[in-house]
Amino acid sequence: MINVQCFAHIREQIGKDQLILDETKITVKDLMDKLSALYSIQTESIMVAVNEEYAEPGDIVNEGDTVALIPPVSGG
Repeated sequence: MINVQCFAHIREQIGKDQLILDETKITVKDLMDKLSALYSIQTESIMVAVNEEYAEPGDIVNEGDTVALIPPVSGG
């Protein structure tokens, strides 16, 4: 299983601050595509961290990893 932590508006859209996905190995891109399909969220501008390290679309997420979905930050 993969633990997915959701922050800010992502948490509001999904309705949870944490998801558990029944996956053993998946790319970041495939994981984001799956979340987009399941929860109808726009994933293009979301940064992804795996085990507290920023991840690229082709990086592999393994069972037991923690993924953080980080929305764009704005302010001034």
